[in-house]
Amino acid sequence: MATKAEKTREYIIEKAAPLFNKRGYAGTSMNDIMEATGLAKGGLYGNFKSKDEIAAAAFEYSYQRLKEDIGARVGPKKTAIEKLYAILQYYRNYTVNPPIEGGCPLMNTGLDADDSYPFLKKKAREALLEMLHSLQRILKKGVDNGEIKPEIDIKKEAEIIYAQIEGGIMMAKVSDDVSMLNRMLDNLKEYMKDRYILE
Repeated sequence: MATKAEKTREYIIEKAAPLFNKRGYAGTSMNDIMEATGLAKGGLYGNFKSKDEIAAAAFEYSYQRLKEDIGARVGPKKTAIEKLYAILQYYRNYTVNPPIEGGCPLMNTGLDADDSYPFLKKKAREALLEMLHSLQRILKKGVDNGEIKPEIDIKKEAEIIYAQIEGGIMMAKVSDDVSMLNRMLDNLKEYMKDRYILE
């Protein structure tokens, strides 16, 4: 059972997460967080030492939501190919229906942080590596189970998959045209069929 302090902390993170995801670190002020939560400054600083700490917790919350959503789609699938296709399906229409308002927290935070906010860049880098390792595990399972061609470069293919998904999200967001993302996902599915699947 969560304590009152823990519940307040979780509430602040939930309200702050979409702000940072949409506006970035510099574009989100403590006043914005106060307005979103309805708490006074003392209420925020009673639970967090600084804006940096709130931003870091907000990213972790957003990234965790993303992982849980993907996991719910991918987990029940039996084969590696089914898991890969489930990931593509998850990202379909992503820019008009993201789990956290504002889009992909990993891309938004990574681009926003760059070299200006090293503590956020570090978190985004760790999340990126975790996503790539998850894809590598799926591909390796497919190779080990005889579903996927053994000659593929697992590390490289994981990078290609993730780069195309994130690139599609970026183009769809910038153009306000989700069909760009969906075409990228369709092309990626055809790429997987041609490149991975053993006949």
